[in-house]
Amino acid sequence: MAKFSVIIAAAGKSTRFRDPHYKKPFALLNQKAIWLYSAEKFLSRSDVAQVIVVISSDDREDFMSRFGANVAVMGIDVVIGGAERFNSIERGLAKVADACDHVVIHDGARPCLADEWIEEVMAAGVQSRAAILATPVTSTIKKSTDGKFVGTTVSREHLWFAQTPQVFAKDLLLEAFAKRDANLVPTDEAQLVESLGHPVRMVLGSPLNVKITTKADLSFASACLKSLPTPKFDAPIHPFSDDSMWR
Repeated sequence: MAKFSVIIAAAGKSTRFRDPHYKKPFALLNQKAIWLYSAEKFLSRSDVAQVIVVISSDDREDFMSRFGANVAVMGIDVVIGGAERFNSIERGLAKVADACDHVVIHDGARPCLADEWIEEVMAAGVQSRAAILATPVTSTIKKSTDGKFVGTTVSREHLWFAQTPQVFAKDLLLEAFAKRDANLVPTDEAQLVESLGHPVRMVLGSPLNVKITTKADLSFASACLKSLPTPKFDAPIHPFSDDSMWR
């Protein structure tokens, strides 16, 4: 059976969240920190051997003050990130346990995960060695160079919104980072794997899998949590599957 290490990306600057006290992964959603929702989901699976949370060096003291007990009891590894997202993920990747042959990358600001989406994308990642959740673009797309006036309308045909989790064979992801073009600043890990010429499988995600960017997204995320589909399979149970102790 495949063994997974999960890297939760939570080292961003959260500029658009505009909260003087919290960065978005650490803000409260229904009285629980946003990053804990996804951490608990992954830790509830017996095929997940490791969860790594990547944070900014600026957040280390506050993070450990607030979540040190959670980290210790849940067995989570904390890694200090770098200047860009890909730097942070690369540092997390360096801490992946030898026993893990697949790596899951997930945004710390995406708390609304359904068990079936996780199951489907992880299964696809094992089968194809690279898989992501994604949803088709359904709105009309406008391009503007100044942010004030429409420059042109872009066809939405064949366009998809990439989401996380993204799942990769560990050796493939290591190769993608090792061979990264110095001029490429990828916005997700799939882009690195694409640059190798390796196909990335798309698994249909959901608009409910929202990435919190601004405070206005919190209300929507709260509603999404109530609307998540119920499990359609018997997920392998981890001893820390009861999330009541983390509230």
